[in-house]
Amino acid sequence: MANNEELKLYNSMTQQKEVFKSRIPGKVSMYVCGVTAYDFSHLGHARAAVAFDILFRYLQHLGYEVTYVRNFTDIDDKIIRRANEIGEDPLSLSSRFCEEYLVDMTDLQCLIPTHQPRVTDHVEQIKDMITQIIEKDCAYAVEGDVFFAVNKSPNYGQLSGQRLENNRAGERVAVDSRKRNPADFALWKAAKPGEPSWESPWGPGRPGWHIECSAMSAQYLTFKFDIHGGGIDLIFPHHENEIAQSCAACEESSVSYWMHNGHVTNNNEKMSKSLGNFFTIRQITERYHPLALRHFLISAHYRSPLNYSVSQLESSSDAVFYIYQTLQDCEDALLPFQEGSLKEGAGQNANLVAITADAQKCISRLHEDFETKMSDDLNTWPLLTGAFQEALKVVNGSLGMLKKKQQKKQQFSLIRSVTEVKKEVTEVLRILGLFPPCTCAEVLQQLKGKALKRAGLTEDDVMSLIEDRAVARKSQDFKKSDQIRTDLSARGIALMDVGKETVWRPCVPVENEEKAKTVVEEPTPPPQAASS
Repeated sequence: MANNEELKLYNSMTQQKEVFKSRIPGKVSMYVCGVTAYDFSHLGHARAAVAFDILFRYLQHLGYEVTYVRNFTDIDDKIIRRANEIGEDPLSLSSRFCEEYLVDMTDLQCLIPTHQPRVTDHVEQIKDMITQIIEKDCAYAVEGDVFFAVNKSPNYGQLSGQRLENNRAGERVAVDSRKRNPADFALWKAAKPGEPSWESPWGPGRPGWHIECSAMSAQYLTFKFDIHGGGIDLIFPHHENEIAQSCAACEESSVSYWMHNGHVTNNNEKMSKSLGNFFTIRQITERYHPLALRHFLISAHYRSPLNYSVSQLESSSDAVFYIYQTLQDCEDALLPFQEGSLKEGAGQNANLVAITADAQKCISRLHEDFETKMSDDLNTWPLLTGAFQEALKVVNGSLGMLKKKQQKKQQFSLIRSVTEVKKEVTEVLRILGLFPPCTCAEVLQQLKGKALKRAGLTEDDVMSLIEDRAVARKSQDFKKSDQIRTDLSARGIALMDVGKETVWRPCVPVENEEKAKTVVEEPTPPPQAASS
Protein backbone atom coordinates (compact mmCIF):
# COMPACT_ATOMS: atom_id res chain seq x y z
CA MET A 1 0.00 0.00 0.00
CA ALA A 2 2.04 2.92 -1.29
CA ASN A 3 1.29 6.52 -0.39
CA ASN A 4 1.32 9.23 -3.04
CA GLU A 5 -0.08 11.91 -0.75
CA GLU A 6 2.02 14.37 1.25
CA LEU A 7 1.55 13.86 4.97
CA LYS A 8 0.11 16.95 6.64
CA LEU A 9 0.10 17.31 10.41
CA TYR A 10 -1.48 20.00 12.54
CA ASN A 11 1.22 21.97 14.34
CA SER A 12 0.00 23.50 17.61
CA MET A 13 2.80 26.06 17.42
CA THR A 14 1.59 27.56 14.13
CA GLN A 15 -2.04 26.47 14.58
CA GLN A 16 -2.24 25.12 11.06
CA LYS A 17 -1.65 21.95 9.09
CA GLU A 18 1.82 21.69 7.63
CA VAL A 19 3.47 19.27 5.22
CA PHE A 20 5.61 16.94 7.30
CA LYS A 21 9.31 16.96 6.55
CA SER A 22 11.67 15.19 8.92
CA ARG A 23 14.97 16.80 9.87
CA ILE A 24 16.89 13.77 8.63
CA PRO A 25 15.50 12.21 5.44
CA GLY A 26 14.02 8.80 6.13
CA LYS A 27 14.20 9.19 9.92
CA VAL A 28 11.75 10.61 12.45
CA SER A 29 12.39 11.55 16.08
CA MET A 30 9.29 11.74 18.31
CA TYR A 31 8.80 12.39 22.02
CA VAL A 32 5.41 11.95 23.72
CA CYS A 33 4.69 12.82 27.35
CA GLY A 34 3.63 9.70 29.20
CA VAL A 35 1.81 9.07 32.46
CA THR A 36 2.44 9.98 36.07
CA ALA A 37 2.35 6.49 37.55
CA TYR A 38 0.34 6.55 40.77
CA ASP A 39 -2.87 4.74 39.76
CA PHE A 40 -4.37 2.70 36.96
CA SER A 41 -4.48 4.76 33.78
CA HIS A 42 -7.78 6.16 32.54
CA LEU A 43 -9.37 6.69 29.13
CA GLY A 44 -7.64 10.04 28.66
CA HIS A 45 -4.29 8.29 28.91
CA ALA A 46 -5.53 5.60 26.53
CA ARG A 47 -6.56 8.19 23.96
CA ALA A 48 -3.14 9.85 23.94
CA ALA A 49 -1.40 6.49 23.70
CA VAL A 50 -3.59 5.29 20.82
CA ALA A 51 -3.40 8.60 18.92
CA PHE A 52 0.40 8.64 18.91
CA ASP A 53 0.60 4.89 18.36
CA ILE A 54 -1.30 5.41 15.11
CA LEU A 55 1.14 8.17 14.14
CA PHE A 56 4.03 5.84 15.01
CA ARG A 57 2.53 3.03 12.92
CA TYR A 58 1.73 5.29 9.99
CA LEU A 59 5.19 6.83 9.87
CA GLN A 60 6.66 3.33 9.85
CA HIS A 61 4.21 2.37 7.11
CA LEU A 62 5.51 5.32 5.07
CA GLY A 63 8.99 3.86 5.37
CA TYR A 64 10.44 6.08 8.09
CA GLU A 65 12.81 4.78 10.72
CA VAL A 66 11.11 6.17 13.83
CA THR A 67 12.73 6.76 17.21
CA TYR A 68 9.74 7.02 19.50
CA VAL A 69 10.30 8.08 23.13
CA ARG A 70 7.49 7.98 25.69
CA ASN A 71 8.42 8.72 29.29
CA PHE A 72 7.18 7.69 32.72
CA THR A 73 7.00 10.19 35.56
CA ASP A 74 7.83 7.87 38.45
CA ILE A 75 8.52 10.48 41.15
CA ASP A 76 6.11 13.35 41.75
CA ASP A 77 3.98 15.02 44.45
CA LYS A 78 0.94 12.94 43.47
CA ILE A 79 2.91 9.71 43.69
CA ILE A 80 4.22 10.63 47.14
CA ARG A 81 0.76 11.58 48.38
CA ARG A 82 -0.79 8.34 47.14
CA ALA A 83 2.04 6.27 48.59
CA ASN A 84 1.60 7.93 51.98
CA GLU A 85 -2.16 7.29 51.87
CA ILE A 86 -1.73 3.54 51.39
CA GLY A 87 1.52 3.07 53.27
CA GLU A 88 3.67 2.04 50.30
CA ASP A 89 7.13 3.18 49.24
CA PRO A 90 6.67 5.88 46.54
CA LEU A 91 9.14 4.32 44.12
CA SER A 92 7.60 0.88 44.61
CA LEU A 93 4.15 2.35 43.95
CA SER A 94 5.21 4.12 40.76
CA SER A 95 7.11 1.08 39.49
CA ARG A 96 4.02 -1.07 39.99
CA PHE A 97 1.78 1.30 38.07
CA CYS A 98 4.33 1.72 35.28
CA GLU A 99 4.06 -2.02 34.74
CA GLU A 100 0.25 -1.92 34.92
CA TYR A 101 0.27 0.79 32.26
CA LEU A 102 2.34 -1.44 29.99
CA VAL A 103 -0.22 -4.22 30.42
CA ASP A 104 -2.95 -1.82 29.30
CA MET A 105 -0.88 -0.71 26.31
CA THR A 106 -0.41 -4.32 25.21
CA ASP A 107 -4.16 -4.90 25.50
CA LEU A 108 -4.81 -1.82 23.36
CA GLN A 109 -2.37 -3.06 20.68
CA CYS A 110 -0.03 -0.09 21.18
CA LEU A 111 3.42 -0.83 19.82
CA ILE A 112 6.33 -0.63 22.24
CA PRO A 113 8.13 2.73 21.88
CA THR A 114 11.83 2.73 21.07
CA HIS A 115 12.61 4.10 24.53
CA GLN A 116 10.50 4.38 27.70
CA PRO A 117 12.68 6.38 30.10
CA ARG A 118 11.79 6.89 33.75
CA VAL A 119 12.66 10.03 35.67
CA THR A 120 14.44 8.19 38.48
CA ASP A 121 16.85 6.65 35.95
CA HIS A 122 17.77 10.07 34.56
CA VAL A 123 18.35 12.26 37.60
CA GLU A 124 21.99 12.88 36.61
CA GLN A 125 20.95 14.17 33.18
CA ILE A 126 18.32 16.37 34.82
CA LYS A 127 20.84 17.83 37.28
CA ASP A 128 23.26 18.52 34.41
CA MET A 129 20.57 20.42 32.51
CA ILE A 130 19.62 22.45 35.58
CA THR A 131 23.28 23.36 36.01
CA GLN A 132 23.43 24.53 32.39
CA ILE A 133 20.33 26.69 32.90
CA ILE A 134 21.78 28.25 36.08
CA GLU A 135 25.04 28.97 34.26
CA LYS A 136 23.04 30.80 31.59
CA ASP A 137 21.56 32.95 34.39
CA CYS A 138 18.05 31.65 33.66
CA ALA A 139 17.49 29.93 37.02
CA TYR A 140 18.27 30.57 40.67
CA ALA A 141 18.57 28.51 43.86
CA VAL A 142 16.66 29.33 47.04
CA GLU A 143 17.06 27.22 50.19
CA GLY A 144 17.66 24.00 48.26
CA ASP A 145 15.02 24.66 45.59
CA VAL A 146 15.87 25.81 42.07
CA PHE A 147 13.43 27.96 40.10
CA PHE A 148 13.39 28.87 36.42
CA ALA A 149 13.23 32.63 35.86
CA VAL A 150 10.53 33.05 33.23
CA ASN A 151 11.42 36.71 32.59
CA LYS A 152 14.66 35.40 31.07
CA SER A 153 12.62 33.63 28.37
CA PRO A 154 11.78 36.34 25.79
CA ASN A 155 9.47 34.07 23.77
CA TYR A 156 7.56 32.66 26.72
CA GLY A 157 3.97 32.02 25.64
CA GLN A 158 4.78 31.30 21.98
CA LEU A 159 3.08 27.89 22.03
CA SER A 160 0.04 28.64 24.18
CA GLY A 161 -0.48 32.32 23.56
CA GLN A 162 -0.57 32.81 27.33
CA ARG A 163 0.90 35.90 28.94
CA LEU A 164 3.21 35.52 31.92
CA GLU A 165 0.60 36.87 34.32
CA ASN A 166 -1.71 34.00 33.35
CA ASN A 167 0.70 31.30 34.52
CA ARG A 168 -1.66 29.82 37.07
CA ALA A 169 -0.63 28.30 40.35
CA GLY A 170 -1.86 24.80 41.06
CA GLU A 171 -0.90 21.31 42.06
CA ARG A 172 2.27 21.29 39.99
CA VAL A 173 3.15 25.01 40.24
CA ALA A 174 3.26 25.97 43.90
CA VAL A 175 2.65 29.48 45.17
CA ASP A 176 5.94 30.50 46.82
CA SER A 177 6.87 33.95 48.12
CA ARG A 178 10.54 33.16 47.55
CA LYS A 179 10.04 33.32 43.79
CA ARG A 180 11.24 36.42 41.98
CA ASN A 181 8.20 36.16 39.74
CA PRO A 182 5.01 34.24 40.65
CA ALA A 183 5.23 32.51 37.25
CA ASP A 184 8.68 31.04 37.99
CA PHE A 185 8.54 27.25 38.24
CA ALA A 186 10.55 24.58 40.05
CA LEU A 187 13.39 22.78 38.32
CA TRP A 188 14.55 21.11 41.56
CA LYS A 189 12.61 20.58 44.79
CA ALA A 190 14.39 20.44 48.14
CA ALA A 191 13.94 17.20 50.04
CA LYS A 192 11.22 16.88 52.67
CA PRO A 193 11.37 14.38 55.54
CA GLY A 194 10.44 10.87 54.45
CA GLU A 195 10.46 11.64 50.71
CA PRO A 196 12.78 10.04 48.12
CA SER A 197 15.67 12.36 47.33
CA TRP A 198 18.95 12.57 45.44
CA GLU A 199 22.09 14.54 46.22
CA SER A 200 22.67 17.65 44.13
CA PRO A 201 24.78 20.85 44.11
CA TRP A 202 21.78 22.58 45.74
CA GLY A 203 21.27 19.98 48.44
CA PRO A 204 19.21 16.76 48.53
CA GLY A 205 15.98 16.86 46.57
CA ARG A 206 14.19 15.67 43.44
CA PRO A 207 13.38 16.98 39.95
CA GLY A 208 10.51 19.31 39.20
CA TRP A 209 7.91 18.08 36.71
CA HIS A 210 8.71 20.14 33.61
CA ILE A 211 12.48 19.62 33.54
CA GLU A 212 12.24 15.84 33.23
CA CYS A 213 10.87 15.89 29.68
CA SER A 214 13.41 18.45 28.49
CA ALA A 215 16.27 16.37 29.87
CA MET A 216 15.02 13.01 28.62
CA SER A 217 14.08 14.24 25.14
CA ALA A 218 17.56 15.78 24.81
CA GLN A 219 19.13 12.56 26.07
CA TYR A 220 17.47 10.36 23.45
CA LEU A 221 16.72 12.74 20.58
CA THR A 222 19.14 15.69 21.09
CA PHE A 223 17.88 19.26 21.50
CA LYS A 224 16.49 19.26 17.95
CA PHE A 225 13.85 16.72 16.99
CA ASP A 226 10.79 16.33 14.80
CA ILE A 227 7.64 15.77 16.86
CA HIS A 228 6.66 16.46 20.45
CA GLY A 229 3.22 15.19 21.48
CA GLY A 230 0.85 14.96 24.40
CA GLY A 231 -2.63 15.84 25.59
CA ILE A 232 -3.97 19.31 24.84
CA ASP A 233 -3.98 20.11 28.57
CA LEU A 234 -0.17 19.92 28.50
CA ILE A 235 0.20 22.91 26.16
CA PHE A 236 0.19 25.22 29.15
CA PRO A 237 2.07 25.28 31.37
CA HIS A 238 3.99 22.01 30.82
CA HIS A 239 5.02 22.29 27.18
CA GLU A 240 5.42 26.05 27.38
CA ASN A 241 7.82 25.56 30.29
CA GLU A 242 9.63 22.78 28.43
CA ILE A 243 10.33 25.16 25.56
CA ALA A 244 11.60 27.86 27.92
CA GLN A 245 13.99 25.62 29.87
CA SER A 246 15.23 23.69 26.82
CA CYS A 247 16.04 26.91 24.98
CA ALA A 248 17.77 28.21 28.11
CA ALA A 249 19.95 25.10 28.26
CA CYS A 250 20.62 25.14 24.50
CA GLU A 251 19.79 28.18 22.36
CA GLU A 252 19.45 25.97 19.27
CA SER A 253 16.80 23.76 20.91
CA SER A 254 13.75 23.31 18.69
CA VAL A 255 10.85 21.00 17.92
CA SER A 256 9.53 21.01 14.36
CA TYR A 257 5.94 19.90 15.08
CA TRP A 258 3.98 20.16 18.32
CA MET A 259 1.00 17.78 18.31
CA HIS A 260 -1.78 17.50 20.90
CA ASN A 261 -4.75 15.16 21.24
CA GLY A 262 -8.13 16.28 22.55
CA HIS A 263 -9.67 15.34 25.88
CA VAL A 264 -11.92 12.40 26.61
CA THR A 265 -14.94 13.92 28.32
CA ASN A 266 -17.63 12.54 30.60
CA ASN A 267 -20.86 14.48 30.22
CA ASN A 268 -18.81 17.07 28.33
CA GLU A 269 -16.41 17.61 31.24
CA LYS A 270 -12.75 16.66 30.93
CA MET A 271 -12.14 13.16 32.30
CA SER A 272 -9.35 13.20 34.87
CA LYS A 273 -8.22 11.60 38.10
CA SER A 274 -8.25 14.92 39.94
CA LEU A 275 -11.94 15.47 39.07
CA GLY A 276 -12.86 11.92 40.04
CA ASN A 277 -15.01 11.45 36.92
CA PHE A 278 -12.79 8.98 35.13
CA PHE A 279 -12.98 5.34 34.09
CA THR A 280 -9.78 3.35 34.06
CA ILE A 281 -8.72 1.42 30.99
CA ARG A 282 -8.95 -1.74 33.09
CA GLN A 283 -12.55 -0.99 34.12
CA ILE A 284 -13.55 -0.71 30.47
CA THR A 285 -11.64 -3.76 29.20
CA GLU A 286 -13.21 -5.87 31.94
CA ARG A 287 -16.50 -5.49 30.04
CA TYR A 288 -15.48 -4.60 26.49
CA HIS A 289 -12.87 -6.07 24.19
CA PRO A 290 -9.75 -3.87 23.99
CA LEU A 291 -10.25 -3.67 20.22
CA ALA A 292 -13.70 -2.17 20.83
CA LEU A 293 -12.13 0.41 23.13
CA ARG A 294 -9.44 1.24 20.56
CA HIS A 295 -12.14 1.54 17.87
CA PHE A 296 -14.05 3.92 20.15
CA LEU A 297 -10.94 6.01 20.83
CA ILE A 298 -10.44 6.66 17.11
CA SER A 299 -14.13 7.41 16.55
CA ALA A 300 -13.38 11.12 16.43
CA HIS A 301 -10.47 13.08 15.03
CA TYR A 302 -7.58 12.87 17.49
CA ARG A 303 -7.65 16.66 18.10
CA SER A 304 -11.39 16.80 18.79
CA PRO A 305 -13.03 16.12 22.15
CA LEU A 306 -14.36 12.59 22.52
CA ASN A 307 -17.33 12.14 24.83
CA TYR A 308 -17.48 8.84 26.69
CA SER A 309 -20.74 6.92 26.42
CA VAL A 310 -21.79 3.30 26.81
CA SER A 311 -23.79 3.51 23.57
CA GLN A 312 -20.66 4.42 21.57
CA LEU A 313 -18.70 1.59 23.18
CA GLU A 314 -21.52 -0.78 22.28
CA SER A 315 -21.51 0.56 18.73
CA SER A 316 -17.74 0.09 18.47
CA SER A 317 -17.98 -3.43 19.86
CA ASP A 318 -20.65 -4.29 17.30
CA ALA A 319 -18.56 -2.80 14.48
CA VAL A 320 -15.48 -4.82 15.49
CA PHE A 321 -17.56 -8.02 15.65
CA TYR A 322 -18.88 -7.37 12.14
CA ILE A 323 -15.36 -6.80 10.81
CA TYR A 324 -14.00 -10.01 12.31
CA GLN A 325 -17.06 -12.08 11.42
CA THR A 326 -16.56 -10.99 7.81
CA LEU A 327 -12.86 -11.91 7.91
CA GLN A 328 -13.65 -15.26 9.53
CA ASP A 329 -16.37 -16.01 6.96
CA CYS A 330 -13.85 -15.16 4.27
CA GLU A 331 -11.29 -17.57 5.69
CA ASP A 332 -13.91 -20.32 6.00
CA ALA A 333 -15.14 -19.79 2.44
CA LEU A 334 -11.64 -19.82 0.94
CA LEU A 335 -10.45 -22.86 2.90
CA PRO A 336 -11.92 -25.50 0.54
CA PHE A 337 -10.17 -23.84 -2.39
CA GLN A 338 -6.82 -24.05 -0.65
CA GLU A 339 -7.09 -27.81 -0.46
CA GLY A 340 -7.72 -30.70 -2.82
CA SER A 341 -7.89 -30.51 -6.58
CA LEU A 342 -8.33 -26.72 -6.79
CA LYS A 343 -5.20 -25.91 -4.82
CA GLU A 344 -2.75 -26.79 -7.58
CA GLY A 345 -4.68 -24.99 -10.31
CA ALA A 346 -5.26 -21.90 -8.23
CA GLY A 347 -1.65 -21.80 -7.13
CA GLN A 348 -0.36 -21.99 -10.70
CA ASN A 349 -2.76 -19.46 -12.15
CA ALA A 350 -3.55 -17.14 -9.25
CA ASN A 351 -1.40 -14.27 -10.51
CA LEU A 352 -2.55 -14.73 -14.13
CA VAL A 353 -6.25 -14.51 -13.40
CA ALA A 354 -7.69 -11.00 -13.36
CA ILE A 355 -9.71 -9.92 -10.38
CA THR A 356 -13.27 -8.76 -10.97
CA ALA A 357 -14.01 -5.18 -11.95
CA ASP A 358 -15.99 -4.67 -8.74
CA ALA A 359 -13.09 -5.93 -6.64
CA GLN A 360 -10.58 -3.71 -8.45
CA LYS A 361 -12.81 -0.68 -8.00
CA CYS A 362 -13.27 -1.54 -4.32
CA ILE A 363 -9.50 -1.93 -3.72
CA SER A 364 -8.66 1.29 -5.55
CA ARG A 365 -11.29 3.25 -3.66
CA LEU A 366 -10.20 1.89 -0.27
CA HIS A 367 -6.56 2.50 -1.12
CA GLU A 368 -7.22 6.08 -2.23
CA ASP A 369 -9.49 6.75 0.75
CA PHE A 370 -6.86 5.46 3.14
CA GLU A 371 -4.10 7.59 1.64
CA THR A 372 -6.22 10.72 1.52
CA LYS A 373 -7.61 10.49 5.06
CA MET A 374 -4.43 9.39 6.83
CA SER A 375 -2.32 11.97 5.03
CA ASP A 376 -4.75 14.65 6.14
CA ASP A 377 -3.62 14.87 9.77
CA LEU A 378 -4.46 11.23 10.56
CA ASN A 379 -8.19 11.53 9.94
CA THR A 380 -8.95 7.99 11.10
CA TRP A 381 -12.67 7.87 11.72
CA PRO A 382 -13.94 8.20 8.11
CA LEU A 383 -11.68 5.25 7.25
CA LEU A 384 -13.91 2.93 9.25
CA THR A 385 -17.03 4.01 7.36
CA GLY A 386 -17.29 4.75 3.62
CA ALA A 387 -14.91 2.75 1.45
CA PHE A 388 -13.95 0.39 4.27
CA GLN A 389 -17.55 -0.67 4.87
CA GLU A 390 -18.04 -1.03 1.12
CA ALA A 391 -15.05 -3.39 1.03
CA LEU A 392 -16.60 -5.57 3.73
CA LYS A 393 -19.84 -5.64 1.73
CA VAL A 394 -17.96 -6.69 -1.40
CA VAL A 395 -16.32 -9.53 0.52
CA ASN A 396 -19.65 -10.70 1.95
CA GLY A 397 -21.31 -10.51 -1.46
CA SER A 398 -18.52 -12.46 -3.12
CA LEU A 399 -18.65 -15.23 -0.53
CA GLY A 400 -22.18 -16.10 -1.60
CA MET A 401 -21.07 -16.34 -5.22
CA LEU A 402 -18.26 -18.73 -4.29
CA LYS A 403 -20.86 -21.31 -3.25
CA LYS A 404 -22.37 -21.35 -6.75
CA LYS A 405 -21.13 -23.63 -9.50
CA GLN A 406 -19.08 -21.81 -12.13
CA GLN A 407 -16.20 -22.30 -14.53
CA LYS A 408 -12.76 -22.66 -12.98
CA LYS A 409 -11.47 -19.42 -14.53
CA GLN A 410 -14.37 -17.47 -13.05
CA GLN A 411 -13.89 -19.27 -9.76
CA PHE A 412 -10.18 -18.48 -9.66
CA SER A 413 -10.96 -14.83 -10.48
CA LEU A 414 -13.45 -14.66 -7.63
CA ILE A 415 -11.05 -16.36 -5.22
CA ARG A 416 -8.28 -13.93 -6.09
CA SER A 417 -10.69 -10.98 -5.87
CA VAL A 418 -11.83 -11.91 -2.38
CA THR A 419 -8.24 -12.56 -1.31
CA GLU A 420 -7.00 -9.19 -2.58
CA VAL A 421 -9.85 -7.20 -1.03
CA LYS A 422 -9.31 -9.02 2.27
CA LYS A 423 -5.59 -8.19 2.08
CA GLU A 424 -6.35 -4.47 1.64
CA VAL A 425 -8.85 -4.50 4.51
CA THR A 426 -6.34 -6.27 6.74
CA GLU A 427 -3.64 -3.72 5.92
CA VAL A 428 -5.91 -0.85 6.95
CA LEU A 429 -6.71 -2.64 10.21
CA ARG A 430 -3.02 -3.32 10.84
CA ILE A 431 -2.00 0.32 10.49
CA LEU A 432 -4.89 1.42 12.70
CA GLY A 433 -3.79 -1.12 15.32
CA LEU A 434 -7.03 -3.09 15.00
CA PHE A 435 -5.45 -6.34 13.86
CA PRO A 436 -4.10 -8.30 16.87
CA PRO A 437 -1.67 -11.25 16.72
CA CYS A 438 -4.38 -13.87 17.17
CA THR A 439 -6.89 -15.55 14.89
CA CYS A 440 -10.18 -14.06 13.81
CA ALA A 441 -11.94 -16.95 15.55
CA GLU A 442 -10.21 -16.08 18.81
CA VAL A 443 -11.22 -12.41 18.53
CA LEU A 444 -14.83 -13.40 17.88
CA GLN A 445 -14.84 -15.75 20.85
CA GLN A 446 -13.39 -13.03 23.08
CA LEU A 447 -16.02 -10.54 21.89
CA LYS A 448 -18.76 -13.06 22.65
CA GLY A 449 -17.29 -13.64 26.10
CA LYS A 450 -17.39 -9.91 26.87
CA ALA A 451 -20.98 -9.69 25.59
CA LEU A 452 -22.02 -12.52 27.89
CA LYS A 453 -20.36 -10.78 30.82
CA ARG A 454 -22.23 -7.53 30.11
CA ALA A 455 -25.48 -9.48 29.80
CA GLY A 456 -24.87 -11.35 33.06
CA LEU A 457 -25.22 -14.67 31.26
CA THR A 458 -23.16 -17.75 30.48
CA GLU A 459 -22.94 -19.64 27.21
CA ASP A 460 -25.02 -22.41 28.80
CA ASP A 461 -27.68 -19.86 29.80
CA VAL A 462 -28.01 -18.67 26.22
CA MET A 463 -28.09 -22.18 24.79
CA SER A 464 -30.78 -23.12 27.30
CA LEU A 465 -32.89 -20.13 26.26
CA ILE A 466 -32.36 -21.02 22.60
CA GLU A 467 -33.70 -24.50 23.39
CA ASP A 468 -36.67 -23.02 25.29
CA ARG A 469 -37.42 -20.84 22.29
CA ALA A 470 -37.22 -23.83 19.93
CA VAL A 471 -39.70 -25.72 22.10
CA ALA A 472 -42.03 -22.72 22.22
CA ARG A 473 -41.92 -22.36 18.45
CA LYS A 474 -42.55 -26.05 17.96
CA SER A 475 -45.66 -25.79 20.14
CA GLN A 476 -46.61 -22.58 18.26
CA ASP A 477 -46.23 -20.45 21.39
CA PHE A 478 -44.88 -17.58 19.35
CA LYS A 479 -45.53 -15.03 22.09
CA LYS A 480 -43.07 -16.84 24.35
CA SER A 481 -40.51 -17.42 21.58
CA ASP A 482 -40.63 -13.76 20.60
CA GLN A 483 -40.30 -12.70 24.22
CA ILE A 484 -37.17 -14.81 24.67
CA ARG A 485 -35.63 -13.23 21.59
CA THR A 486 -36.66 -9.72 22.67
CA ASP A 487 -35.32 -10.18 26.21
CA LEU A 488 -31.96 -11.40 24.92
CA SER A 489 -31.76 -8.58 22.39
CA ALA A 490 -32.29 -6.06 25.20
CA ARG A 491 -29.26 -7.59 26.92
CA GLY A 492 -27.04 -7.42 23.84
CA ILE A 493 -27.54 -10.98 22.56
CA ALA A 494 -29.02 -11.40 19.05
CA LEU A 495 -30.53 -14.73 17.95
CA MET A 496 -30.36 -15.66 14.28
CA ASP A 497 -32.13 -18.57 12.65
CA VAL A 498 -29.83 -20.15 10.09
CA GLY A 499 -31.65 -22.99 8.36
CA LYS A 500 -32.84 -25.31 11.11
CA GLU A 501 -30.25 -24.01 13.56
CA THR A 502 -30.34 -20.97 15.83
CA VAL A 503 -27.04 -19.20 16.58
CA TRP A 504 -26.27 -16.10 18.60
CA ARG A 505 -23.97 -13.14 18.30
CA PRO A 506 -23.38 -9.94 20.30
CA CYS A 507 -25.42 -6.89 19.31
CA VAL A 508 -26.07 -3.36 20.49
CA PRO A 509 -28.68 -3.71 23.25
CA VAL A 510 -32.04 -2.57 21.93
CA GLU A 511 -32.30 0.34 24.37
CA ASN A 512 -28.93 1.64 23.11
CA GLU A 513 -29.61 1.24 19.40
CA GLU A 514 -31.06 4.70 18.83
CA LYS A 515 -28.27 6.32 20.85
CA ALA A 516 -25.65 4.38 18.90
CA LYS A 517 -27.10 5.61 15.62
CA THR A 518 -26.38 9.20 16.68
CA VAL A 519 -22.59 8.71 16.65
CA VAL A 520 -21.13 11.57 14.63
CA GLU A 521 -18.98 10.26 11.81
CA GLU A 522 -17.37 13.56 10.86
CA PRO A 523 -14.90 15.01 13.38
CA THR A 524 -15.88 18.15 15.23
CA PRO A 525 -13.69 21.22 14.62
CA PRO A 526 -10.36 20.81 16.42
CA PRO A 527 -9.76 22.87 19.54
CA GLN A 528 -7.38 25.79 19.27
CA ALA A 529 -4.48 26.42 21.61
CA ALA A 530 -5.26 28.70 24.51
CA SER A 531 -4.85 32.39 23.79
CA SER A 532 -4.49 35.45 25.91
